[in-house]
Amino acid sequence: MPPALAATDDAADAREKSAGAFRTISEVAQELDVPQHVLRFWETRFGQIRPLKRAGGRRYYRPEDVDLVAGIRHLLHVRRYTIKGAQRIIKENGIRFVQAVGRGEAVAAPPLLQDLEAGQDPGTDGLAPFDPASAALPSIDQAALEDALGELRACRAILDALRQPPE
Repeated sequence: MPPALAATDDAADAREKSAGAFRTISEVAQELDVPQHVLRFWETRFGQIRPLKRAGGRRYYRPEDVDLVAGIRHLLHVRRYTIKGAQRIIKENGIRFVQAVGRGEAVAAPPLLQDLEAGQDPGTDGLAPFDPASAALPSIDQAALEDALGELRACRAILDALRQPPE
């Protein structure tokens, strides 16, 4: 069967499947608008993603797997968590919380200030980490930027404190 017809058949199958049916990696990738190689990469970083694998390594995602991947996608792409931050959310709140985020039934808080300041490992987002020593700015501009950054960090700390439930 030509690839174009196979893709059309997969799309038609996805629409006809019941809510409890298993999905192939191509169906999940299309549904969540994430490339298949990214789903495979996430499987290596999030041990909680465990689709069934049949002969030949073909992956079948259960509905709860799809919800989990959708929740991870939301944490990484919408809330802008790092992979480590998303792993921490799963560890602290559990898989069911992240699945609920994937279904739109729960809302994850934005990353905390320390997560944003920690940044990502080089190469995970295609950007090199910022190195102030190599920044070629005149000293007056550097000082103004450092003042602005200090004010922004203070604002963020206030917002983070407001988000924390009272003890």
